[in-house]
Amino acid sequence: MTVFLLDDGQRDFARSLDAMLSAAGTVAAARAWAGGEHGPGLALWKRLGDAGVFAPAVPEAYGGAGPLPVELAVACVELGRHAVIGPVAESVAAAVLLDAVGGTAAEEWLPRIVAGGAPVTLLLEGHGPYALDADAAGAVFTVGGGALRLAPGPGPLTVSADPARRLFTPEAGGDVLAAGPSVTRAARTAADWAAFATAAQALGCGEELLRATVAYVKQRTQFGVSVGSFQAVKHRLADTLIGLEFARPLLYGAALALADGSPGAGAAVAAAKAAAGEAAYAAARTALQLHGAVGYTEELDLAWWLRRARPLRDAWGTPSACRARVLAG
Repeated sequence: MTVFLLDDGQRDFARSLDAMLSAAGTVAAARAWAGGEHGPGLALWKRLGDAGVFAPAVPEAYGGAGPLPVELAVACVELGRHAVIGPVAESVAAAVLLDAVGGTAAEEWLPRIVAGGAPVTLLLEGHGPYALDADAAGAVFTVGGGALRLAPGPGPLTVSADPARRLFTPEAGGDVLAAGPSVTRAARTAADWAAFATAAQALGCGEELLRATVAYVKQRTQFGVSVGSFQAVKHRLADTLIGLEFARPLLYGAALALADGSPGAGAAVAAAKAAAGEAAYAAARTALQLHGAVGYTEELDLAWWLRRARPLRDAWGTPSACRARVLAG
């Protein structure tokens, strides 16, 4: 039996990101971002670029180190654990798309993506009507009718379940950057990478929800004992942990399939996305129930993870759509 383990460099990468993000005030940046104030979030985005978060998605020819799906998964799990805002999966997918299409758009935007100079966002035909955080993006790319375009503007804002995930319907038209069957093929691959990055963020979100809930039930008391000592609470937490731990090998299995260019990579990504998304949403329900009434409050920082779990579950492939793809092979 083959066992996959992160190597020392990958674990060091995760620890360095965790240390940086723990001191970065990510919740404060999320609160500002939700109100349309992008300054703290864009400053954080630049630090992510400096830390090499986007390098695994960008080839060396454009200043990156990719494609390195395992390292990308490591990074996105940490971003999910710390509720980092911005179009992370969309920037990753745009990088994959632009690299496949090539041309002046790739030369202009890929170095900026890897450096964290500006987030970019992406709307692909067949993946919903919205572009995430288009008002904060340096570029809004759209693919429809076999053409890759640079949208002329972010368009109107739609309210999201997570106020820090701002949804826009991009303005129609815009400059055509590339067209033809190659764009359609590249868009399919980009969608897989977006789903993969979203699955990793969902896993990290679920991990933080579980960690925070375990800490809380150790402190909260009823009848003179901690709530965490109750058997029903232990069982609920154990079920949550099992869901997250079952999703983890699927995520890294998908990473290896993407790295190898396996024909089954898309199905592997779909399996990881379904498992991680469902596990994160289950962790959110557990966290909300075990925190009691305090879990509903805006003031509790945990709200930024609670609100994010379901959008991450459904973005770039709902569980039912992902399961259908797995069954289809």
